[in-house]
Amino acid sequence: MIEELLDPRRTVVFAGDSVTDCGRREDPRGLGDGYVRDLFDSLGPQRPRIVNVGISGNRAADLEARWQTDALAHQPDVVSVLIGINDTWRRYDKNDPTSTESFERSYRALLEPVQAKLILVEPFLLAVKDDQDAWREDLDPKIEVVRRLASEYGAVLVPADVEFNRQAAVVGATTLADDGVHPTAAGHRLLADLWQRTIS
Repeated sequence: MIEELLDPRRTVVFAGDSVTDCGRREDPRGLGDGYVRDLFDSLGPQRPRIVNVGISGNRAADLEARWQTDALAHQPDVVSVLIGINDTWRRYDKNDPTSTESFERSYRALLEPVQAKLILVEPFLLAVKDDQDAWREDLDPKIEVVRRLASEYGAVLVPADVEFNRQAAVVGATTLADDGVHPTAAGHRLLADLWQRTIS
């Protein structure tokens, strides 16, 4: 798989929310300053064409609404999806929940038309704030959806929630995501390394 991704004739699209976006629309290279840029740098000069289509605040339904024009129009060979934390977060900060069933319908609608190799990244959460432990009731079923869809669609699953929480027990949660959701520079590096290691 890694040889496939290193082929400069190929296109890899990274789709998601703010964790993927990371200011990519203000970046002349369109990469942002998060894990996508870290991967771009680490893959070296023989890297594939990398396209970041993350948009801050997006939920799975938002990705679905812009999927054709923002993702599939690039004719990708590989599509990497990281979505879901806002589907949980909006329940707690805006009283605007997304049911697990609705999340699955939207996520499945993303995967169904894709002819490319799929890489699904678990949404993740570190309980930095007192109330974030309660978010698990909402987020964990959505993570299970991502795992199940990865198996069903033959996708590579990047176990981000597992790894972030494992590493947080060693280095501290705020080292990786100071608000529990948005990675620090160290968190983005962890995510990039995990992504590359998993697809290898």
